[in-house]
Formats: sequence, structure tokens, C-alpha cells
Amino acid sequence: MKHISCYAIVILLSLTLLGCGKQTAYTAAGKGPLPDKNVSGPILNVSLDATIDTLDQQISVYATSFELIGNMIDGLMQMADDGSVKYAVCKEMKVSDDGLHYTFKLRDDVFWSNGDPVTAQDFVYGWQRGVDPATESEYAFMFSDIAQIKNATAIQAGQMEPNQLGVRATDNYTFEVELQTPVSYFDQLLYFCTFYPANQKFIEACGDKYATSPETCLANGAFLLTDYKVGATSISFIKNTAYYDASKVKLGGIHYEVINSGEEALRKYQSGQLDFVELSGDAVVKMQGSPEFKPVDSGFLYFLSFNFDDKYFGNKNLRLAIANGFDREVVVKDMADGSAAAYGAVPRGFAFSQSGQDFTPPGVEFPNLCAYNPTFARECYDKAKRELGVRNLEIELLTTDAETQVICCNSMKRQLERNLPGLKINLRVVEKKERRKIMSAGDFQFGLNNWGPDYADPMTYLAMWVTGNSNNMGNYFNPTYNAVIADCTDGELCTKIAERWTAMKEAETMVMEDAAISPVYQKCNANLIKSNVKGVAFHAVAINKIYKNTTK
Repeated sequence: MKHISCYAIVILLSLTLLGCGKQTAYTAAGKGPLPDKNVSGPILNVSLDATIDTLDQQISVYATSFELIGNMIDGLMQMADDGSVKYAVCKEMKVSDDGLHYTFKLRDDVFWSNGDPVTAQDFVYGWQRGVDPATESEYAFMFSDIAQIKNATAIQAGQMEPNQLGVRATDNYTFEVELQTPVSYFDQLLYFCTFYPANQKFIEACGDKYATSPETCLANGAFLLTDYKVGATSISFIKNTAYYDASKVKLGGIHYEVINSGEEALRKYQSGQLDFVELSGDAVVKMQGSPEFKPVDSGFLYFLSFNFDDKYFGNKNLRLAIANGFDREVVVKDMADGSAAAYGAVPRGFAFSQSGQDFTPPGVEFPNLCAYNPTFARECYDKAKRELGVRNLEIELLTTDAETQVICCNSMKRQLERNLPGLKINLRVVEKKERRKIMSAGDFQFGLNNWGPDYADPMTYLAMWVTGNSNNMGNYFNPTYNAVIADCTDGELCTKIAERWTAMKEAETMVMEDAAISPVYQKCNANLIKSNVKGVAFHAVAINKIYKNTTK
């Protein structure tokens, strides 16, 4: 009895360490292996071009954050190196004949870094947390407008409770999802961070501090966070030895440095401090001839967002004057990082029809709406001034302090001021995080915005300009557009693939005709990668870089 009592005391003491920040010092019945913090192996040193917004999987918005979260957490699915969908925490998926019910069988050898098993309830909680208005996730619309999960729309409207979302755990390792209409790309959504699992007990114990430090993060993926604080300029990970697929992970860890200057990134690369950097500005021109220079299309579209509530930019002719008053080829030449001029509301190279046709063809697709046409731009500009009752215009262009974006905006400013007499453009340069806050609050006239595809379907862009979408920062309103998008997502067209494709192209045309936005360029990442680094997986969709199979 004495031995039994001692054992009980050990269990009791260990259970007191389950709270936030106490991940390393307990074992108890039902717990999995704990990661070994003494890990050997090469460290990959990488640059980031922007600070991250958050490491909270349900709240994160930025691509840099997605990459870091993707290091730590696996969802039901992963993206294979070739871009296809493959199983991760899920080991089996069954879909009903009507496409409305999904059943996922989970692996039983996946554990959080505190030893808790990853269960179906973690997915239930994570998805309910993501759709809950109290979480204030900017990606909550993914559960309703995109994934079409039952009751998601009503929950976001405050008409139902989050626990009424169409998901449930029928046992520890069976997760079921009910949709309100079939979604052909549903499995592609499942490698996106918003759909990742979340450990309820841990998150509730952390409260507002969740995902703000290594002690307040949990991992079930390839790497563990070891060094990070909010606003950090360096972030470090080590290999997760308790990862179910640890045998495939050859790196001992990853170390990131946040660097906004292409010249500084190049200096640290050439000195051997960094193995993998993204260049910008003059550094790109210097290194284009290097065998280690590897430009990669990021999939990101950069575009001008116009504020329809602004006293000037509510005028369509002014928007058209801006859209046609600068040469995009000159802009990308000034940027010199390999980016390509963009002429449509959906970028090239990520969304293809059943016949293999790219949704966005090469060249200038909307020549009468979005092209370099200074004569037409001046005509629109003169009309706008008459309609607004002004002789000259002074307007403000919002951008971030990232080097390439400043170069881009200065190039547009020079051209527009030259081609539109009497126009003065003031640049407002802020940090990336601040730029999004300003736009979300509607406190801007026009600004350089960007979006990367979350899944391989044009709707990842087109859904943004629906009334009420959190990414519709210019408050564009077109009831006809809203109706077309609704029909493509939960109406008759959602199961008619060819007709849906045609309707989405019609919707894009509306965006261009209304000058809701003005595309500028499709970003290319000008990478320098040491020759001994192999196996970095680059993707235009969702998580842009994955290091699970990387060697050094």
C-alpha cells in the first residue's frame, strides 16, 4: 500500500504540471513520449522579410506566420513536396456519396509536446474556436463561405453557439464533419492553419498568453519552438524527437532572423551566418548570375485596394485613372526581384480547370480596364476632377516598410504624377502589421495590399470582395457580384464544375470593371540558397515553404 500511495502521489504531482508552460517534466498514464531537448543535427539559418503577427493557428493571417506554425503543427492533411494532398494526422478519409459527410480516422501515435495525445476532440475544439466570433479570427469565413461547414454562417452571425458547428468526435480517433453543400476542394483546406487542431486545456490555461513564447506553444509537428517572443527579430526551432514522422526529419533545427533589407540579408549570407535568404532591391541585381540564386514564384498577388468610402476614391473614374496610369512592366523592372506584372484579380499558375487551363492566361487580360494607357487614364482623371469638383488632387498611398513594396510604390507615384497633371501622391509608410490594422479600420484612401492563395481554387481570391468579408477592406459593394459568388459556393453552381468556372470568370470581370482593386504584380521570391541545402519544398498555396524533408 505504501508503494501504491507513493505512485499515486507521483501521478498527482505530475498532473499539476499540465498547465500552460510546463511541458517537460511529467509522465502519467495515457501520455505519449516527451521530446528530447538535446537534439543533434545541422541547423538551417533562414531570413524572414517581416515580423510575424501571431503563432496562434486559428488567428494568424500572414504567410510568415503560417510557415512557422507549419513547422510546429500538423493538421489532418499535409501538402506533399509535389503540391498534392497527403495524409498527416489523418490516416483514412471517407466521403459520403452526396459529398456532405466526411469521416476522418486519426493516427493514434500523434502527441502534443506536453505528452497529450492528439485526438478528434482537438479538431472539434480548434474548428469551433476558429469560427467563434469571440476569437475574432479573420479567417472565420473559411468555415462558412469556403468550407461550407454546417451552421458556420449562423454561428458567425451570433445566431448559434460554436458547439453547434457541424463537427463532432465520435471517439478519440474519429472526427466527423458535415457540410451544407459539397465542396470539391475540401481536402485542400485541411492543410491550412485555421483548420489545425488545438489543445483546449492548454489554451485555456494560457489565456491571453497563448502562442506568445515557447512555453505557451504546443507542437505536434516536425519542430519545437525554443526561442521566441512577440515582436522578436529571431526565432528558433529544434527537431521534435517525439514527432510520429521524426525519422524523415534530418535537420536538427531552424533558426530565423527577421531582416527587411536585401543588402543586410546578402551580407549575412555571404559571411556564412545565413544559409537561405530572400533578397530585395540592389542585392537582387548583384546576385542574379550566382548559381545559388533561385527565384521562386510565391503565388502572392499585390494589388491596390481603393477605399470606396473615401470622398475621392468612391469615384470610379479616379480608380480607373489610377489603374491605367502606370506601367506595371516598369514597376517590376524597378523592383528587379523577378516579380511579374499582374493584370487580373486572380494570379497565374495556381488554379486550373479540369482540362488543365489556367484561370488567368498570360498577357493583358483586361486591356480596357487594367493596362498602361496614359491617354485613357487622363480622360478618366479629367472626368473624375469634374465629378468631384476639384482642379487638382492630393491623395495618400499606404504601404509597408518592406523594401520591395516601397520601391514599387515610389515607381507608381512617379509615373502617376507624370501622367496625371495636377496629381500629388504622398506615401504613408508603416510596418506590415500596422498597415493591415489601418486598412481594416478603413483609415486609408488607397494602399498596396497583397494576398496569397490558401487553396488551389480562384475562390480564395474572389471571396475577398464579397460584402462583409473581413478582407474587403475597401468596402466594395456589388449585389450582383455577391449573388454570383454565393451561387458558386453554396448555390446551384457549386456542383457544376464547368458552369462554376465560367461564373467565377464573370465575377472577376465585375471586379475589374468596377475597379474594385487594381492588380500590380505577382511576387517572385528572389532566393539565395547554399548549394549544400536540399529539399526545401516551395508552394504557391497555403504554407509557402516546408522544411520537413530538408537536408544541409
